[in-house]
Amino acid sequence: MTTLSSGPAGAPGTARAGSTSGTTSDVAVDARPRAGGAGARVRAYVALTKPRIIELLLVTTVPTMVLAAQGVPSLGLVLATLVGGSLAAGSANALNCWYDRDIDQLMHRTERRPLAQDAVSSRGALVFGLVLGVLSVLVLGLTSNWLAAGLALAANAFYVVVYTMLLKRRTSQNIVWGGAAGCMPVLIGWAAVTGSLAWEPLVLFAVIFLWTPPHYWPLAMRYKDDYAAASVPMLPVVASPRVVAVRIATYSWAMVAASLLLVWPLGASGAVYGVTAVVAGAVFLREAHLLLARERSGAELAPMRLFHWSITYLALLFLAVAVDQLV
Repeated sequence: MTTLSSGPAGAPGTARAGSTSGTTSDVAVDARPRAGGAGARVRAYVALTKPRIIELLLVTTVPTMVLAAQGVPSLGLVLATLVGGSLAAGSANALNCWYDRDIDQLMHRTERRPLAQDAVSSRGALVFGLVLGVLSVLVLGLTSNWLAAGLALAANAFYVVVYTMLLKRRTSQNIVWGGAAGCMPVLIGWAAVTGSLAWEPLVLFAVIFLWTPPHYWPLAMRYKDDYAAASVPMLPVVASPRVVAVRIATYSWAMVAASLLLVWPLGASGAVYGVTAVVAGAVFLREAHLLLARERSGAELAPMRLFHWSITYLALLFLAVAVDQLV
């Protein structure tokens, strides 16, 4: 369920600098975690789940459930779906950290993650991630329905296997296709309420899918050297800043267009959502084109402006999804 954001190399017993293995063969020779109290160990395991990414995913789940229920859904169902969704996302993120522990040591942005710091063992991280995945399926299946549980399992498998293991280190389109996993919370939330799928959650899926590249590529531009050092072919590593800026603007236009489908032709939302989608979308497009203009003029790009606004944009858009149903 997650597609948003993934030092001195050579920690004992882990893959060395330049390795792209991330395989189970590393588990057998794993070093013991650094000494620390129980509180430090718990914090390290929590950090493996990337809680800040989970927060953003849940921001999209609850409004989708409100839209599906055309009002306030059962509080028990909402809580159960959030717990199950958090477990699924935490599982995917922990397994991502386990597989990427070799390159996390090479990147300044990720060098303080628990596995890069030997705060937990790789075997412990692997088991932890798998257990969270099993629990997420059971929680969603037993408290909502098995369609929601199956979607969570599919999202987890897609993020870990397709994105982390197959795409991330092989293609500059990694985040485009891998981002599909981060779109799944809207399908899970809708399925938890209705037991089925419909056009509305598919439109929201498309919005997040198209949002992911202009959200993530500015971050990759900021940390281009990190990705290059780890031999991860993010688009800003293998393409010129102009190419990246043009693609960001292109995806931004497609995202805003997709966001308006809820107003027309579906008619699933009203004025609150419609106004928010237009205004917030216009600001997003302005920021995307400002990035492109700065690149063309040779000025400093400052891509993190768009990165931070992209998070605000998604939160505002989905808040409007919920408010529109409640008013």
